Amino acid sequence: MTRIFFYHNASDRIAATAALIGKALAQKKASLVYAPDAEVAVALDRWLWMHPPTSFIPHVEINSPLAAETPVLIAGRLDVIPQDERLFNLAAEVPPGFSRFASLIEVVGQGEEERVAGRQRARFYKDRGYDLQYVDLTGKG
Repeated sequence: MTRIFFYHNASDRIAATAALIGKALAQKKASLVYAPDAEVAVALDRWLWMHPPTSFIPHVEINSPLAAETPVLIAGRLDVIPQDERLFNLAAEVPPGFSRFASLIEVVGQGEEERVAGRQRARFYKDRGYDLQYVDLTGKG
């Protein structure tokens, strides 16, 4: 069964997601980021190119010719999945087919709209019998 982690109270959702992706990469774990909102996908792409300033997190969009050899993929749709290890959700809704993944990471910011959507997703997962783990990011980014 998919392990679900909720990282909540992120002061900067993109920065927090990038930090978690960096940790996964350090553990040599492939990551797929579901970001159907183009602005969110571009913001994450930009952040991953620039942070941390002295290194680089290799990433591409899922339809890139380099996708097969890149550990971090950003996808606006989840119809073609090259790996099923770790899924980061940056959408307001439950990602389609999330149960194919070993882990699902939800990153929820401090804004009221994000918190409400996050609670709805948590309820959805709980109602289906998933065990959720919560990590409070207050003051951590």
